[in-house]
Amino acid sequence: MSEKLFETNLVRKCFKGNVAIQSSNVGSSYGATEKATIRKSALQTRVKNVLRDWRLSLILVIAVPILLIGLWLDFDVTVGIALLILGVALLAFSAEKAVEHSVSIASALGMSPLMIGLIIVSLGTDMPEIVTSIFSSVLGHGDIVVGDAFGSVLAQMTLILGLLPFIGGAFRVKRDEMTVMGACEALALIAAVSMVEKGYISWMNAVFLVVSWPLLMLITRNVIKKPTAMPHTGQRPSYHLGVAILGFIGVAVGSYIVIESVITMSAVLHVPEYFISFFVVAIGTSLPEFVVDLTAVRKKQYEIAIGDAIGSCLVDAGFSIGIGPLFFAPITVSGRLAETTGLYALLGSIVVISTLAFREKLDKKAGVLFILLYLLSYAVLFA
Repeated sequence: MSEKLFETNLVRKCFKGNVAIQSSNVGSSYGATEKATIRKSALQTRVKNVLRDWRLSLILVIAVPILLIGLWLDFDVTVGIALLILGVALLAFSAEKAVEHSVSIASALGMSPLMIGLIIVSLGTDMPEIVTSIFSSVLGHGDIVVGDAFGSVLAQMTLILGLLPFIGGAFRVKRDEMTVMGACEALALIAAVSMVEKGYISWMNAVFLVVSWPLLMLITRNVIKKPTAMPHTGQRPSYHLGVAILGFIGVAVGSYIVIESVITMSAVLHVPEYFISFFVVAIGTSLPEFVVDLTAVRKKQYEIAIGDAIGSCLVDAGFSIGIGPLFFAPITVSGRLAETTGLYALLGSIVVISTLAFREKLDKKAGVLFILLYLLSYAVLFA
């Protein structure tokens, strides 16, 4: 009896040992398969990222010559609208890639998310307005310079911030940060309006507007101290630099196409360049801000989003208006229109900043108010 019991126990142990060995083999096999899947997925992700970045190169090589040929030919308003849309699309995509890779370089240097949004991202997403200002000044179209700048301030502070909670979700903001950034933006707008209302921008005006931007950034940086830095990616800096440069080239070409389209449509439709620039071009050149800010909100990088939104308005109100006349002054503008639209942009900015500072959050209720502020501008300015 004891011998049978011993044999039974021995068989059971052997069976358990075999099961354990088989389980360990299956586990190791599963682990190896899982690692191989992860490596394959990482490789596919890297390939997709590279292909996505190479789309910019394809646009520059294929689409740009086609658009430039269209500009060289005599075209009517239909072709002008088509080129305007294509030019704005090129602006938005190019600016997005330029900003994305500029942020990667800045984060590697240890900058905080708010400062990256306020300085690096805002300057990058405002490249369409900056380049538009330079080309418009070269061609002597000051209304495009000021109309695009003031229109972008209004669109970014009201329309874009109003849409963010509906598409990306609500998020909280800090009262002290909103107060400081908002005050700097209001000062920049007041200075810009006081200079353009006389009907022209002189070289000294341009110097003041351009220099005011880094001074306001320095004040903001010293008042708002944000020590936390973002983690940087593992890509080589040369890769990010190369794609960023391609992005800035695309922005320059897209800006030229947009300007020529606006000039053509203004002549054909007999609509002042200022109105087209303020309402149409401004929305187009603000697309990079919308894309970047929405992406930042979805990734829960709220400080980058709010920093870019207000920082872009700071760039528009000072640097964007002044950079063109700095080299090609003086330029003439429609003083009465510039004063009216600039003051409305200032009023809208004060309402937005006050609302965010008081409530300390950007939600759908605030979004509705901001969007209504933007829509009201059509009634006020066309009355």
